[in-house]
Amino acid sequence: MFKTIIDAFKIKEVRRKIFITLILLFLFRVGCWLPIPGIDKEVFASSVSADQNGFLGLLSTLSGGALSNASILALGVSPYINASIIIQLLQVAIPRLDDLAQSGEDGRKKINLYTRIAALILAVAQAIGITVALSKNTLFDTRLWSGSMAGFAPVFTVIVLVAGAMFTVWLGERITETGIGNGLSLLIFVGILSSAGTAILFTLTNIFGGNTKYLWNLLVFFVAVIAVFALIIFIDGAERKIPVQYAKQVNGRKGYNGQSNFIPVRVNGSGVIPIIFASAILSFPYMLISLFWPNAAEGYNKVLGSGTWLYIVLTALLILFFTYFYAQITFKPEDISKNIQQSGGFIEGVRPGKDTVNFLTRVSRRVTLFGAVFLAFIALVPSVVFALIGGELTTLTGAFSATGMMIVVSVALEFQKQLESQMITRNYKGFLN
Repeated sequence: MFKTIIDAFKIKEVRRKIFITLILLFLFRVGCWLPIPGIDKEVFASSVSADQNGFLGLLSTLSGGALSNASILALGVSPYINASIIIQLLQVAIPRLDDLAQSGEDGRKKINLYTRIAALILAVAQAIGITVALSKNTLFDTRLWSGSMAGFAPVFTVIVLVAGAMFTVWLGERITETGIGNGLSLLIFVGILSSAGTAILFTLTNIFGGNTKYLWNLLVFFVAVIAVFALIIFIDGAERKIPVQYAKQVNGRKGYNGQSNFIPVRVNGSGVIPIIFASAILSFPYMLISLFWPNAAEGYNKVLGSGTWLYIVLTALLILFFTYFYAQITFKPEDISKNIQQSGGFIEGVRPGKDTVNFLTRVSRRVTLFGAVFLAFIALVPSVVFALIGGELTTLTGAFSATGMMIVVSVALEFQKQLESQMITRNYKGFLN
């Protein structure tokens, strides 16, 4: 990957896109440190730290600590990501949305518009929920908000949070259009790396400050992190190749021998989406309870909070469900079978038509089962292992979540593919040599 980046800087246009991407990412990180006016930053940070394993803790990690900093970009891209997942799921239930998604550029523009509207609604809901949940802790600075202005403080905070979320979406779209890679994915990538870097620096500072009894735990912890990274990379590239044979074709006086190809069925074709959606569903009731029944939030957290057995079981079941659900959206055996038959191809040992559809469906279900089990494993087991190994290293165990590591690996591999694609397009001969 490093060689790819070095070669990319030798091409002027690609180098310009890389610099644009870096500038916009830097602008995002600056926004993650600009505090909301009139907010007591220490009270805000302590409230988020108290919910390290809950909804606020996950949101803070994905935003690179922006929520802990009480910054104007505290919500990050979370509303847009959840909106994208909801719109994708609605495409199955609403045929009109599915037709729009497959109707070319105009249809995709309308889908993007609906996604932005849904992101705006979710951003308002999250901003209100966070503001109301934290207002009980004397959140607002009385030096700025006093007298008749005190009642306007929550409204102003919600407006700033929503504006910051939509500005983050705008930044991500600018990176996608003028830079390299998917902008929103890169924003999450940078946020997670920032959280991990801050956690590592904090831990090393404590160890070098004389607290050396956790040094061995730190070394074992990093060995476990590397092992999990290796497992994620291995599964990310794993796929089941279904061989397809094309019959000999005659075009005029020329004859073409039959060619062979394959249909790739990825083990983890859904990526990290099932984990994110399962976490969002389980976190949503907690957010509502914190908003309307704050006294019951602690009891709910004990029964269904992060780390409880009921939470682990429900998370695994939801991951299995959404993995299969997403596979049905993205992998359609009927369409694949029709395309193979129209191209004069066939799967060896399988009759065209209904038998091919049944064969593809059976293979897809078996491969998806491995992917679903892997996602459930990677979402739950490493977190438990990290907590046992980490001991008092709670900052590190919170930053290196399984979800975050999967996102980092997926985005890094996708960025490398995008970079190589840009180089091939602009310097095809030189790149091959």
